Amino acid sequence: MNIVIYDGSFEGLMTAVFEIYEYKIVQPNIVNSNKETGSLFGKVHEVHTNKDKTARVFKKLKDKLTPNAFSNLYKTFLSETREIENLLYRYIAYILSSNASVENDYSNPDVLALQQLSRKVHREKHRMEAFVRFQLTQDQLYFCLIQPDYNVLSLISKHFEKRYADQRWLIYDSRRKYGLYYDLKRVEEVSMRFENDFNDKAALKTICDEKEELYQKLWCIYFGSVNIAARKNMKLHIQHMPKRYWRYLTEKNNIN
Repeated sequence: MNIVIYDGSFEGLMTAVFEIYEYKIVQPNIVNSNKETGSLFGKVHEVHTNKDKTARVFKKLKDKLTPNAFSNLYKTFLSETREIENLLYRYIAYILSSNASVENDYSNPDVLALQQLSRKVHREKHRMEAFVRFQLTQDQLYFCLIQPDYNVLSLISKHFEKRYADQRWLIYDSRRKYGLYYDLKRVEEVSMRFENDFNDKAALKTICDEKEELYQKLWCIYFGSVNIAARKNMKLHIQHMPKRYWRYLTEKNNIN
């Protein structure tokens, strides 16, 4: 087994795929340098992300895949599933070795796995777009903390940039320790350390705008008014809004 180490980025992975073919690496095991433990056996090939090599892999794949299937490659990568790099490599190798289209060949376990994972990531993207609840700080920044199951920040960026183009906002993934900051001109990736628990009401009062508590109470009143008790179906409600997201939903937290 030959170890191929890359930097953890999607572009780095595509460079790794290129170099596996370039250097004719047999039985590659692609490993994220940020996650490897140091106990690697076998010959090691270190990959340095190269834009030209990445572009050549992209071009080859776009010639073989529909736009949706090409997009699913990236979504699957964002699942962060264990051994995802090697699944994607096998999938790409299968595509490149086939004369006919194989993106819908679900008899192949890698094609099926990619389809299933990309759907899960796509579903998580839509949930984040629906469940984000901003809070206004004293310096007029709208912020929100999230903990998505998958690394979907890059997928929701355009949605929030378009929908909230007239206000500064920060969406921070507290699980992966990075976020997206919009300054009214562009969206940038940021990293920072939060000292406070932003689900703690006392901590929130020290940083939030003085009217934020009122806004949240009004939102809860509105949410309660449109809720029809006679039609309450908690099983269906939880199916569409799983409990793991409730922590960050204003309407699911009582405000005194």
